[in-house]
Amino acid sequence: MKYVPDATGNRRFQHDKTVDRVGVDGLLSELDEYAVEQALQIKEKAGSPDDVEVTVLCVGPEQAVDAVRKALQMGADRGVHVQDDAIAGSDAIATSLVLAKAVQWGGGADGGGMPYDLVMCGMASTDGSMSVVPAMLAERLSLPQLTLASKIEMQGVEVRIQRDGDVATEVVDGAMPLVVSVTDQSGEARYPSFKGIMAAKQKPVEILTLSDIGVDAGDVGLSAAWTAVEETTERPPREAGEIVKDEEGSGARALADFLAAQKFI
Repeated sequence: MKYVPDATGNRRFQHDKTVDRVGVDGLLSELDEYAVEQALQIKEKAGSPDDVEVTVLCVGPEQAVDAVRKALQMGADRGVHVQDDAIAGSDAIATSLVLAKAVQWGGGADGGGMPYDLVMCGMASTDGSMSVVPAMLAERLSLPQLTLASKIEMQGVEVRIQRDGDVATEVVDGAMPLVVSVTDQSGEARYPSFKGIMAAKQKPVEILTLSDIGVDAGDVGLSAAWTAVEETTERPPREAGEIVKDEEGSGARALADFLAAQKFI
């Protein structure tokens, strides 16, 4: 999951054309809340919920721990936060590398640590909106992927998703371990309860650096990015709207003329 700048804040770019993540408040990406929700539902529906652990993983600056805490308040069991100054400015390719190494650090098919069965992601972040990291992560982990799920059903190790397109709905099956990304149609994400907020204070958050997960600092960051922002331009200030006054019944005509001139009708 990703820590993103608040879309309602005054977002700006820095001199190196990366997003200023210090000058504006951040929060857990709304689209990632749906992935957390689906993971929690899978745990709750499991035959032995206590045997299922939901671990949330976030890569980002020091403040990104707030996103981890939000997921723990929702009900996740454990948080992992990869924090390293060298990560700043990383593109999707480098981000997927860090995520994959962190997932493997926590366990995996090669054993050790805490094995995983299902890696869940949001369909995209609400800042970059590239929607490629889940696929890149699956490739790096050598796992199959089921993407853009609007519905998830579990049957043992089998996972069935529904994917809604513009003209058809697909039903796709896969077997764990695998990577699944979910859309905002998968189910409303829950709000943290008071009990959940209090319980989250006792839940562990592990802070990792690049050296902890075996990533070379030269493979991440702005200098290692395969993509670059060439230019940024601030959006011009909004202009005052036109006020249509109803004077002796002329308002409806004036409003219709305005809409027609804008080609809205």
